[in-house]
Amino acid sequence: MDVIGVGFGRTGTLSLRAALVQLGFDPCYHFATLFEKPDQAKYWLAAAENDLTALRTALEGYRATVDWPATSFWRELVQEYPNAKVILTTRDSAVWYESMERTILSMLRHGKQTGALVANFPHLPAEQVVQTATMVGHRVTVPLSFDGRVDDRDHVIACYERHNEAVRREVPADRLLEYQPGQGWEPLCRFLGVAVPDNPYPHLNERPAALRGPES
Repeated sequence: MDVIGVGFGRTGTLSLRAALVQLGFDPCYHFATLFEKPDQAKYWLAAAENDLTALRTALEGYRATVDWPATSFWRELVQEYPNAKVILTTRDSAVWYESMERTILSMLRHGKQTGALVANFPHLPAEQVVQTATMVGHRVTVPLSFDGRVDDRDHVIACYERHNEAVRREVPADRLLEYQPGQGWEPLCRFLGVAVPDNPYPHLNERPAALRGPES
């Protein structure tokens, strides 16, 4: 494992995944990996029950990971892979919550497919995507990243901000890059010690065009 992305979802993680793959840190795990390989959900459920061997099994062969469910185990991963670089993707708290509210939180609360999934995973059965996302969300992401509930805006934002502060406090500065959508290739490539590509930084948005706003 060369790169550990510890930012919550909806902070540009899908674009970061594409960027890391382009830079050679491939394969890169993302929640979307579970949509393609739903059988892997069992490893994350086991990891949530403190089976860290399942965590290692889930990430075996991956050079990088971003987004949930791995982000819920960021402390374990930072310790397990001491030579890996750590990237904390962030956004303004209110903007982040607005994006969460329209996508991930809506699905977790209502168990329905959102426009974001329709836009980005049209080749996958909708029922499979929703079942995987809600199961892992309710049994891994919500308990570990949000203290078991996502029904209150202030609580969700407080969990997000507390997570970011913990990462800043606990990860050594020479291992950590805090990165925000829109910063482009330069800070990322400088941190990873690789050349800046000629093409633009990926901009993958998890919301359909009609709803598109700041990068997901």
